[in-house]
Amino acid sequence: MVATRAFTVDVNGMRIAGDEWSSGPTTGAPILLLHGGGQTRHSWDRTAAALAQRGYTVLTLDARGHGDTAWAGDGGYALGDFVEDLLAVLGTLDGPPPVLIGASLGGITSLCAAGEHPGIASALVLVDVVVDAEQKGIERVTEFLSAHADGFATLDEVADAVAAYNPTRKRGRNLEGLKKNVRLRADGRWYWHWDPAFIRSDDRGEARIQDKDRLGAAAHRVTVPTLIVRGGKSDVVSDEGVAKMLQRVPHAEVADVSGAGHMVAGDDNQVFAAAIEGFLDRHEL
Repeated sequence: MVATRAFTVDVNGMRIAGDEWSSGPTTGAPILLLHGGGQTRHSWDRTAAALAQRGYTVLTLDARGHGDTAWAGDGGYALGDFVEDLLAVLGTLDGPPPVLIGASLGGITSLCAAGEHPGIASALVLVDVVVDAEQKGIERVTEFLSAHADGFATLDEVADAVAAYNPTRKRGRNLEGLKKNVRLRADGRWYWHWDPAFIRSDDRGEARIQDKDRLGAAAHRVTVPTLIVRGGKSDVVSDEGVAKMLQRVPHAEVADVSGAGHMVAGDDNQVFAAAIEGFLDRHEL
C-alpha cells in the first residue's frame, strides 16, 4: 500500500512544500518529480503512486511561487532561482543521488542542474523538454498562463479554460481535482495557485527561464543516463528540436508518447509511466 507524507524544507529563505511517496522499505535511488510552470506537485500524483508501488521512494515538490511553496518576495523566478532551490533541496537528502524527472519548467531546471553540477543526479528524464524549443508553442503556454488574471467564477470555467488550451484531452466531469491547482479567495472567485509575478515579462520573468545559451552548455555536460519523453502532439518540442538535443546529449534515449501534447503525463499517463519504468529498469535504477 502506498503511503504519502507531506513535508516542508526551508532553503534559500523560502519554505518549499512536498510529498514523499513510498510503499515500504526501498533500495536504490529515490526519484524526484518536478512539475511544469503553472502546475503544482499534484500533477504528478498518479505517476508518483505508480512508481512508489514499484518500490521507489518518490518525492514531489511545489516549485517556488507554486502550490503550497512560498512566493518569492523579490519576484525571483529566473532559471537560476529554480536551480538554486533544487540544489539546496538535494543537499538535504541522504542516500544515493536521485533520478530527476522534470516536465517543462521542472525539466529545464533539472537539465541545468544536472549539467552544471555533475554527481547530483543518477539519471535524468526530460518530459517534453529540449533546448531548442518551438517559440510558437512557448508563446501559447505563456498566453494560457497569463490569461484569467481576474480569476474564474466557477470550477466549470476553470475546466473550460483547460479544455480550450488542450482540446485533445477529454474534459473530466469530476471537477474536484481542479481544486489542487486553484484556490478560492475571499471575493468568491477561483484563482490559479501560483504567483502571477512568475509569468510577468520583466527581466526576472519568462525570458530569463528560457536561457538557451545556459541550457545548451549544460546539456553538453550531461553524462548520466537520460531519457527525453516527447509528446507526439506537442507544439513545444519538434523533430528538429529532438535531433538538436541528441547532438548535445548523444547518449540520450527518446520515447514518443504519440497521443500526448505538451502535458505528457496528464494526457496519456499509462504510456508515459511505461516509458519511465522501462528506462529505470534498463539502467537498473
